[in-house]
Amino acid sequence: MRARVRHVLAGLSIATLAVVGAVAVPASAQAATYPTWDELQAAKANTAAGAAAVQQITSLIAELETNVAVTRAEAERRTDELIEAQQRHDDAVMRANQIQAQADAAAAEAAAAERNAGQVAAQLYRAGTGDVGVNLFLDAGNAAATEALLAKLGSMEKMVERTSGIYNRAQEKQNSATALAGQAEVARAEREKLRIAAEEALVIAQAAQAAAEAALAESQARKVQLEEQLKFLQDTEAKTAAAYQEGERIRQEEERRRREEAMRAGSPGVVASSGWARPAAGRITSGYGARGSICSGGGCSGSFHYAVDLGTGCSAPIFAANSGVVRFAGYSGTYGNYVQIDHGGGIWTGYAHIRPGGTFVGVGQWVESGENIASSGTTGASTGCHLHYEVWSGGGRINPIPFMADRGIGLG
Repeated sequence: MRARVRHVLAGLSIATLAVVGAVAVPASAQAATYPTWDELQAAKANTAAGAAAVQQITSLIAELETNVAVTRAEAERRTDELIEAQQRHDDAVMRANQIQAQADAAAAEAAAAERNAGQVAAQLYRAGTGDVGVNLFLDAGNAAATEALLAKLGSMEKMVERTSGIYNRAQEKQNSATALAGQAEVARAEREKLRIAAEEALVIAQAAQAAAEAALAESQARKVQLEEQLKFLQDTEAKTAAAYQEGERIRQEEERRRREEAMRAGSPGVVASSGWARPAAGRITSGYGARGSICSGGGCSGSFHYAVDLGTGCSAPIFAANSGVVRFAGYSGTYGNYVQIDHGGGIWTGYAHIRPGGTFVGVGQWVESGENIASSGTTGASTGCHLHYEVWSGGGRINPIPFMADRGIGLG
């Protein structure tokens, strides 16, 4: 955990540090006075002093837990703001693309109408070749020829009317295309504003998440010693710090063994020749696109699913789809525990609903393609253990299925 917190703090950019002051973080429990083991040895010999020491330690543990709860709540609030900002940006991208498509269609219709008008005008010109007065003079006395010429003139008049109508429609289509092009330009400007807002929200969320991680790291480090001191005063047997470290060593060894087994079996996490890897095992349980909102203890998701869900089952390994730098690692509202990786070139990937304690990387950390970065769970707006996998391109979420297929990775 301490190493992960160092990654979190080291990964914060200058911009992130500039806004830390704007993030509401409670006073650190480091201001508290912690008892030493020598003081406890002396206090244990005196009943009253021992009772006071027990009360002091109990109070310090509660203070640490409160500090973690407050900073965690602030981090969750900031990440909720980040999700909302990203959602607004993605919706703006969709609107801008739709308006641009309408503008392109209107422009194509205008061009087609202009071509039709030109063709009718050319036909009219060919039909009207020759001097009408001369033709009437030459055909004088020839009733049939005169009647045919007059019929031809009538047809020309109808063609003139038709040409006028086609030109009017062409002008209307051109005006519509021009108006839609203007709307598309406005939509693109709004999209850019929302992209910048989403980036600013990310910086603030990173700062809040770093504060929460630091508070949690301090709490865990202090609580180990405080709980051992409390047990010493109460003469109760419990796990020692050495036993705690041994348990952590066993957990890490088990994770390493599972990673090696996954690689030997050719399971997800094996890097393809493209440099990309399947992020997790399991079939697709929910695809990219419109769907009903999902509500659970973590809140309600949006009505458009900007990802694919892979039914991994609980505690399954989650692998980095490609090498890159961790942009975000922490709790993120409806995502639950969440990791986002920047692979360069405007491409990011996101991994949501990670189990509690199942995040193995921190902000600013470099991860390799196929590296075990997390363990699946059902945190956030989730109804069962799975991986919610996202792909960003140019700041907006895209369909991961064709993107991964282009890199030789099937998700189906």
